[in-house]
Amino acid sequence: MSTSTPFTVGIVGARGHTGAELIKLIAAHPGLQLGFVSSRELAGQRVADHHADWHGDLQFENLDADAVAAKGMDAVILALPNGLSAPFVAALDAAGPGTVIVDLSADHRFDGSWYYGLPELTRGGYLGQKRISNPGCYATAMQLAISPLLTELAGPPQCFGVSGYSGAGTSPSDKNNPELLRDNLMPYALTNHMHEREVTAHLRVPVEFMPHVAPHFRGITMTVNLWLQQAVKREDVIGRYQAYYAGEPLIEVLDEAPWVSRIAGRHGVQIGGFDVAPGGKRLVVVATLDNLLKGAATQAMQNLNLALGLDELAAIPH
Repeated sequence: MSTSTPFTVGIVGARGHTGAELIKLIAAHPGLQLGFVSSRELAGQRVADHHADWHGDLQFENLDADAVAAKGMDAVILALPNGLSAPFVAALDAAGPGTVIVDLSADHRFDGSWYYGLPELTRGGYLGQKRISNPGCYATAMQLAISPLLTELAGPPQCFGVSGYSGAGTSPSDKNNPELLRDNLMPYALTNHMHEREVTAHLRVPVEFMPHVAPHFRGITMTVNLWLQQAVKREDVIGRYQAYYAGEPLIEVLDEAPWVSRIAGRHGVQIGGFDVAPGGKRLVVVATLDNLLKGAATQAMQNLNLALGLDELAAIPH
C-alpha cells in the first residue's frame, strides 16, 4: 500500500466514544490523513488535547452540512445520533458524489441503495458503492452468532444482549449513569428494538432480542438461543463455526463461553459456549465484542479500507 498520497478523511460527530476510537485508528493508519473533526461542543479546541494518540495542531470545528461538503474529503465518517445524517448526505451527494460516506447511525441500514457493511458476512456483495451503512453493535454480535446455522433454524433465535454503558452514548440518561447502574442490570426496549428489526431484515428471518445495560463501560455479551431443525452434536457445531469463519482474523471461535472482560479494548469477536440441550435440537451460543470497536469504529475502518481499495485490516490490530 502506497503512503505517498494518503486519502483524506473527515469525522462528523467526533466528541463521542466512537469518534475517539476513530481518531485513534486514523492516527495509526499509514494510508489515511485526518482532514477535519467536527464537534459543536469541542469547536476551537485542539484534538491533541483530548486524544493522546493524536499529534499536531488540528482543531475541532463546528461544521454544518455544506461546510463538510466543501472540505472535499475522499471520505467522510458520520458518527451522529440516529436521524441526523440526512443534510450531510444530501450536501455530499450534491458536491461530491464520489466521496465515500460511512454512516454509523441506523439511518440507512434499511436502504437497499446503501451497502450494509458487516464485512465477514457481506463483503462479497460490495460492488464499489460509495454509500456505506455501518451495522449496529448488538446487530453485529447477533448476526455473527446466528449466520453459520441460519439455514438450519427451526424458529426465531432468541437473543439476550448485555452492553456496557458506553453504548448509550455521552448524552446523560439513566442508561449511562454509573450511579443508577451500580449493582444493577437495566432492561430496556424489550420488543421491537432497532437492532431486532435490523437483524430480521438482513438475515431474512424473524429474530427476538432483549437488550440490557450493565455497570461495565464497554463490551457486549450476546447469548443466543437457537432451535434447530435437526439434532446436532457439539463437536460438529464447533467445526461448522470454525469452517464458516476460517480466514477471518477478527473472529475467534472458542470452546468455552467468552467473557466480556476479555474482549474489552480488542478489535475482534469471540464466539463460544456451544451448549447443546438434551435432544440435540436446541443450541446456545455466546458472542462477545467491544461495542465501540468491532461494534462501531473498527467495523467502520474495515468498510472504509474496503471502499478505498486498501488492506481491509490496515491500522486494525489483530
